[in-house]
Amino acid sequence: MVKIILAINAGSSSVKVSVYKAGETGEAPLQIADAQIAGLTAPPATLTYERGSEKIKKLEVKDVNSQGDAFEYLLNHLVDDKGLTEIADKENITHACHRVVHGGDYPEAHVIDSDTYHHLEDLTDLAPLHNASALAIVKGCTRILPKAKNVAYFDSSFHATIPEAVRTYPIDPEHAKKNKLRKYGFHGISYAFITRAVAGYLKRDQSETSIIALHLGSGASACAIKNGKSLDNSMGLTPLAGLPGATRSGSIDPSLIFHFTHDAGKPSPSSTKEMHISTAEDILNKKSGWKALTGTTDFGKISSSDEPQCKLAFDIFVDRIVGYVGSYYVKLQGQVDGLVFAGGIGEKGDLLRSRVVERCKCLGFDIDEAKNHKAVEDVVQDIGKEGAKHRTLVCQTDEQFEMARGCAANRELFSVKPLP
Repeated sequence: MVKIILAINAGSSSVKVSVYKAGETGEAPLQIADAQIAGLTAPPATLTYERGSEKIKKLEVKDVNSQGDAFEYLLNHLVDDKGLTEIADKENITHACHRVVHGGDYPEAHVIDSDTYHHLEDLTDLAPLHNASALAIVKGCTRILPKAKNVAYFDSSFHATIPEAVRTYPIDPEHAKKNKLRKYGFHGISYAFITRAVAGYLKRDQSETSIIALHLGSGASACAIKNGKSLDNSMGLTPLAGLPGATRSGSIDPSLIFHFTHDAGKPSPSSTKEMHISTAEDILNKKSGWKALTGTTDFGKISSSDEPQCKLAFDIFVDRIVGYVGSYYVKLQGQVDGLVFAGGIGEKGDLLRSRVVERCKCLGFDIDEAKNHKAVEDVVQDIGKEGAKHRTLVCQTDEQFEMARGCAANRELFSVKPLP
């Protein structure tokens, strides 16, 4: 039996659905279509679609106002595409993989049954800005695709191996345990792909691969990976900790927000019945980062601008990244197979890569500027200078594929009671 797998990634302002075909022998799935609606928080929403030679770029769509609306629109578009013969009917879809940012203590992907769903609902208060959109689509899937298996892939699962001394906050332990307050780490689906891809590139087992990986996009993080497993991640209880991003502050003095506003603990105007968001969470997650410093979330514009605030934002980002690279180099005791750049900015930002590596020369990293300026075409591409002590690599990470690959390879996921 051929599996038709949807890999669904619901962001705060977009929904992406990639379609894969896989057999029962566990081979890598084949992507057959890719669809995305963006601009949910800054209308008009637009559709981007690709299937073979069929391409649609930023077509304006109407009456799409939420993640649920966007998913239903994308699904209908896939079914109505006569050239996508694999999905002539919604019932042809066998599995729906969902990227869920916060999985709490789940150490691996999980079929979403009624118990799993309610557990993830309970975690929404821990990550109100990140889990709610994914759960809305999961609920929609059970209604629109009642015969498909829903599988949750968690950004936090890859970091289940982080040691206790790293994941524990120095606060009252009983209170921490009761309220699940500890470092979880995120971007794990991406780091799982990066680890596997880099190990393959280096022609060694994942269990023998140790890297410092940087997932740099609108949300950015760093990860120390020792022998194929997460040792530390810059994000913490939520994705807010660590590196700054497009609208996130990253790590700051915790008391700053109470000096910034006296309403820090009050509910934000963006709170809903389902999402309890404090004013502090709203400011630090949505009204900080590069947007607060420069007025734009476009890091490409920031990198090329001569404006003082853009230069400052760029320098801040480099400084914070370098701090984690140095820290993780020590945690890995210098046993590092490579420094790996990934994510939209990591893959496209040659100037950022150059500045970061320049600051890390003392650790044995060096960059070949000619290689660095070339377009990244391979899944893993070497941009390091010949003779350097450690490699410098760029990886085109693919969270959608990583979810579909895991789904296709794991037969044990599929015999579970469905959602009511």
